[in-house]
Amino acid sequence: MSTASEGATPGFLVWRLSMKWRVAVDRAVAPLGLTHAQYSLVASLYGMRHGGERPSQRRLADRTGLEPLYVSKLARSLESAGLLERARDPRDPRAVQLALTEEGRERTRQAIEVVQGLLEQLLAPLGGLDSARTREFQRELTTLLDAPLDPTNENLKEQS
Repeated sequence: MSTASEGATPGFLVWRLSMKWRVAVDRAVAPLGLTHAQYSLVASLYGMRHGGERPSQRRLADRTGLEPLYVSKLARSLESAGLLERARDPRDPRAVQLALTEEGRERTRQAIEVVQGLLEQLLAPLGGLDSARTREFQRELTTLLDAPLDPTNENLKEQS
């Protein structure tokens, strides 16, 4: 354990790990003209497309955990870069559907390969991507992500 982590709270460790990951992905995908946030968007869109879906901005926001307004901003910048197409949903004129362009699909494939290599490095101390420890870590992370967090919770107010 690093000296910076000694005595640290779980919240601090989650924050540090997420920052370490974000910075590493930012650096890794920068040569492809992407940021970590843009990568999150295009990689999710890529995966959803392979599942037969052409998602709306709202659905993509839900999938990535990003704010809908931020997804809209990212989509516009990716559209300007020629990586993404935005179109009105024929079933709901208020909704905007997203799709990767051919260039967007190719760049996303390259970025996914790069990030997959980073993920293998990150998980090596747990035995690698397919190890039992990694699967348990993934279950634990999913449990934490599924737990509701409500900053207006009355219990939090009573404790302060």
